[in-house]
Amino acid sequence: MTLYVVLKFLHVVGAAVLLGTGAGIAFFMLMAHLTGEAVKVAAVARIVVIADFVFTATAVVAQPITGVALAWTVGYSLTEGWIVLSILLYLLTGAFWLPVVWMQMRMRDLAERAAAEGKPLPAAYHRLFWTWFAFGFPAFAAVLGILWLMIARPSFTLWP
Repeated sequence: MTLYVVLKFLHVVGAAVLLGTGAGIAFFMLMAHLTGEAVKVAAVARIVVIADFVFTATAVVAQPITGVALAWTVGYSLTEGWIVLSILLYLLTGAFWLPVVWMQMRMRDLAERAAAEGKPLPAAYHRLFWTWFAFGFPAFAAVLGILWLMIARPSFTLWP
């Protein structure tokens, strides 16, 4: 097996993990939220936070490493338009993902406290949830854009 095949495999798996974990986390958090039950939200949020650290964070670190190694192995310049745009979209995704991780931890803590006290989810939880929900759309769209760029590799320049 060549270095190229190994790098491409790792890069594709990383992309699948980012997309799949992101979609899965969003789905399970939404489903828990819709129950309105602090106990369920707390339980799901605990798992979601762990999944983000174990899976998403690992892929977030691996993607640029395998991407740069792939570009170097194949001979692509990191200044090619589709690569530059992919990097910019990756940074955009990170700008939304980092606050989301904090929001998930805070929502978990608020739900755990409400569950322990037998109270409903507080207003602070609901405000965070809707911010978290809104942050998911641009991040998810950016990941889809990156996947398209990686597959299509369109030829364009971002500057002369």
